[in-house]
Amino acid sequence: MLEKEQILLIIYFTIIILFFIIFGIIFFIAFQRRKNKLLLEKLKAEQRFEDEIFKSRIEIQEQALKNVSWELHDNIGQLLSTAVMQINIMGTTIDEATSESLQDVRKLVGDSLQEIRNLSKTLNNEVIHNIGLEKSIRVELDRFEKLRFLKTKLTITGDEFDINPKDEIILYRVIQEFFSNTIKHAEASNLHVALEYDPDKLNIKVQDDGVGFDMKAVQANSGLLNMKSRAALVKAKFNYKSAPGKGVSIALSYPIKDKV
Repeated sequence: MLEKEQILLIIYFTIIILFFIIFGIIFFIAFQRRKNKLLLEKLKAEQRFEDEIFKSRIEIQEQALKNVSWELHDNIGQLLSTAVMQINIMGTTIDEATSESLQDVRKLVGDSLQEIRNLSKTLNNEVIHNIGLEKSIRVELDRFEKLRFLKTKLTITGDEFDINPKDEIILYRVIQEFFSNTIKHAEASNLHVALEYDPDKLNIKVQDDGVGFDMKAVQANSGLLNMKSRAALVKAKFNYKSAPGKGVSIALSYPIKDKV
């Protein structure tokens, strides 16, 4: 009888110990899940905060660019237009030989006026909204050709479609950042932009033939980081590659949400 009671007691304590073990495991799992959930929420909150900060910075930059565009077009553009008119008036009061020399000056001022107007278009996001991504890129590439910075090429494949205007601005600014880096640092002779329209995405590739850099030895600079951050705002995949003497290229894959 005593042995039976001891066996029952052992079973009873075993069940209690198993209960506490199972309870402990369940509590630990629930605690870990709660902890992971809180960490994930914290990370998401921090990411949202960083996104808002970056969006605010982008908005400030866009407004600054718009203001510069207005100044170029309205103020400096008007001054150059007035200069052209004054030169035309002067041309009617001087001798033929001097008039020919004056015409060279007139052409130079006229070209400068056109260049400023083209530059103001690439800075103003409202103009980019109106003329679209492709034409905005063409304007910038034509400007490089006229200034003899680079030989350029733009290729387009697939059936073109309109995309969200806000996203279009961000994509253009990514491309423009690459252009700026190429002009400043690449020592390139050629610049190629390719737009590939797929049914569910827009693939963009931009490449120069400049000095390039060793990706293993050199960390991404601020320009590349800016491009990557901007691409993330519109959920576009961003990749870049380079090698010494082989230029730099970037690839953007922008998923189409709602065609507009």
